Amino acid sequence: MQTVLFHSTIFGPIHSRRLGSSLGINLMPADGKVCSFDCLYCEAGFNAQGPGTAGLPSRAEVARLLEEKLQLMKNSGEPLDVITFSGNGEPTLHPDFAGVIDDTIRLRDSYFPTVKISVLTNSTRISDNRVAEALRRIDNNILKLDSAIDRTVRLLDRPNSPDYSVKQVISELSQFEGTGIIQTMILRGEHDGNTIDNTTETEISALIDAYRQIRPSSIMLYSIDRKTPAERLRKVGSDELQAIADRIVAETSIPVTTT
Repeated sequence: MQTVLFHSTIFGPIHSRRLGSSLGINLMPADGKVCSFDCLYCEAGFNAQGPGTAGLPSRAEVARLLEEKLQLMKNSGEPLDVITFSGNGEPTLHPDFAGVIDDTIRLRDSYFPTVKISVLTNSTRISDNRVAEALRRIDNNILKLDSAIDRTVRLLDRPNSPDYSVKQVISELSQFEGTGIIQTMILRGEHDGNTIDNTTETEISALIDAYRQIRPSSIMLYSIDRKTPAERLRKVGSDELQAIADRIVAETSIPVTTT
């Protein structure tokens, strides 16, 4: 079974398709996965692998390890574009997420003041004011919205909460009007006898309506690039992805990038 990608709290830097040279911060266990979604395409595998035994790194440990790495990179002249919160699950689930963000901003300012800080979040914790305020303090607040239709989200992203509502999430995303970046995975395929395709007219129209309501600073469209735990998913080609992006720009005037 496909399992966790990152076996440390600080990893990389790696080359990100969307962000450049990226130093990663994994706030989830180094030997398990903890997430409020269980996405069919997650590179870290399914939640069924369990949370492991290592537990979450403490705020102090994250700060110590990050400072050690940044100091080493600065001394060696290693280039860096961005510090990215990603890893083996949803970073905003960490109980000290806001404090970790404060520490990261402080250390970034000390060692690499021009480097951006990014958080990749599935948007399930943005109703928490502490999380939302922390996300406002970073440079790239990258928020997931793979579909504006509940059934598709439940098939593709598989939220843990039975109360998950796309309508509610879209409303909450609008608090980041003009600053948030919406990230949408575009794909098609099958899983457990269900067809999944968020490229249809119904899906794209619903997404466009959602983007209009949220009014993000920009939108990132991307498709599958690596092996996925659900094996019958198919990548959407670059030409089709660009055509979808062009339509979104034409109907919303919001900048869209594709990768």
